[in-house]
Amino acid sequence: MIKPIADSSLPAAPVDDWNERLDRIPAAVAAAVRQAVRDHKAAGNPVAVWRDGRVVWLAPHEIPDLPAASEPLG
Repeated sequence: MIKPIADSSLPAAPVDDWNERLDRIPAAVAAAVRQAVRDHKAAGNPVAVWRDGRVVWLAPHEIPDLPAASEPLG
């Protein structure tokens, strides 16, 4: 049986700690997406993007070279 979260033995994190964690989520998601796109390109797989109000598939050679997830953008 799966225990409900309320029964968790983990201590509750202070609110300040949660706010700090929430602030890091967008950067973590962006890094993960960047890495997934790089992996798709390296494997020769297309990726779907949203362009002009519709979904468009990019062939691997059309996918821009992105920096590694650990490197800053721009």
